[in-house]
Order: sequence, then C-alpha cells, then structure tokens
Amino acid sequence: MTTVDGLSRTFAALADPTRRAILARLSEGEATVGELAAPFDMTFAAVSKHLRVLQNAGLVSRGSHAQFRPARLDAQPLAAASGWIADYARFWTDSLGSLDQYLNALQQLQATDTMSPPQEQENTHD
Repeated sequence: MTTVDGLSRTFAALADPTRRAILARLSEGEATVGELAAPFDMTFAAVSKHLRVLQNAGLVSRGSHAQFRPARLDAQPLAAASGWIADYARFWTDSLGSLDQYLNALQQLQATDTMSPPQEQENTHD
C-alpha cells in the first residue's frame, strides 16, 4: 500500500474544476453545501463528495453547528503547492533568460554581419 503525501492530495484535489470553483467560492467566506451547490447542476450529495476530497487534502474544514455545517477554506496546503511550483518557476525564468541572452547575441552577430562592407575579391585573371 502506498502512502500519499499532502502535496499529492492537494494537487489531486485541485485537478477537478468543480473543486477549484468551490475553493474560489470559499475564498470569499464560509458556505453551506446548499450555497456551494447553487451554481452547479449537481446534487447536494455530489457537492458533499467534492467537499470530502477537499477535506482529505486539508483544503477545507467543516463547522460543527448541528445541521448548519458551513465549509471554510484552509489555505495552508496551497502554500506548500505554491512553494513547489515556485521552484519550477525559477527554473523556467532562468532558462528563458538564457534563451533571451542567446537570441540577443545572435541578433547582434547578424546585425554586425549585415553592416560590414562586402570584401573585395581579388582579380586573378590578368
């Protein structure tokens, strides 16, 4: 049996567009299952399943007020995901910076070649 780490659970939860939309809604404040289901064409049970996935990833917590159990965003796991992505953003920034320098060097070389006067050929026919 494999152990799934928190970062994997976070990315798995974020893989679904409905769960991302639920998180976006919860970023505005807590909401009940009914409030979260309103913009979607799905049952409360389906929304509850999405909430369980988000809870298992640590992205959502639920209140304990009897029948009124609002969900609220817990953004801490997103910080770990953001940090992981930032490492690769630095890689791409560095790689694209190197490519930019290379292309600039090629353009300068090409500009130098087109600006130099043509060399005269010696006339070897006497």
